[in-house]
Amino acid sequence: MPQTNRVKAAMREGRMAYGYNLAFPAPWVVDILGKQPFDFVWLDGEHGPFGLEQLEHLCRAAEAVGVTPIARVPDIKASTILRFLDRGIQGVLGPHIATAADAEELVRSCYFGPLGERSFGGNRGTDYNQGIDDKAAYYRIANANMLVGALLEDASVVDNLDEILAVDGIDYFGIGPNDFAQSLGYPGEPDHPQVRKVMAELTARIRGAGKRMTDDVMSSAWVSGLLAEGARRFLADRKNGDG
Repeated sequence: MPQTNRVKAAMREGRMAYGYNLAFPAPWVVDILGKQPFDFVWLDGEHGPFGLEQLEHLCRAAEAVGVTPIARVPDIKASTILRFLDRGIQGVLGPHIATAADAEELVRSCYFGPLGERSFGGNRGTDYNQGIDDKAAYYRIANANMLVGALLEDASVVDNLDEILAVDGIDYFGIGPNDFAQSLGYPGEPDHPQVRKVMAELTARIRGAGKRMTDDVMSSAWVSGLLAEGARRFLADRKNGDG
């Protein structure tokens, strides 16, 4: 049966989920950090160099240490998302959700019926179709453990937000500051006052509608940043004669 999604469990328990973001395919990192009490590993499947076989190895490593594998996908086509889900991914962050139609497509791609239209295949993401006596029950459990996030990155979101928020099945929303700034006409300026103002307004509208933002659900750090910070501390200690 599908493993419990630790991020969704944290949401039900009213606590924050903690994890780390990985932009390169290294299951050894998942093994090493598995000694720490993380809830999830977030894979950047949009910008990172992840092949399908590598995704499977990462999902296998995550499951072995009890963390939930989630991923930002390159697009929201059902065929794209299905390849992630069939590897064992239990959470999807869909990029460039700019309209209600985008949100609906994301939801349809992530869930089995009746919530969506996810296809069932005999791969590791569906237990190789082994030991499933009640497929309808399996669908319900898989849906209950599917985490769906929508990433807002386009200026058109300002006008379309209410319709996007009306789509059922999305657990949380995030704003991609770099692409959003570029869409607003401020390329390379995610901290521009106008960009920050519009993002704050969107955030207030989302929370005002009773929906969650990423920061309400999970907290994470980039593995690349953790490595760099560890290196800086090591060098600082050596230069200060502490090691």
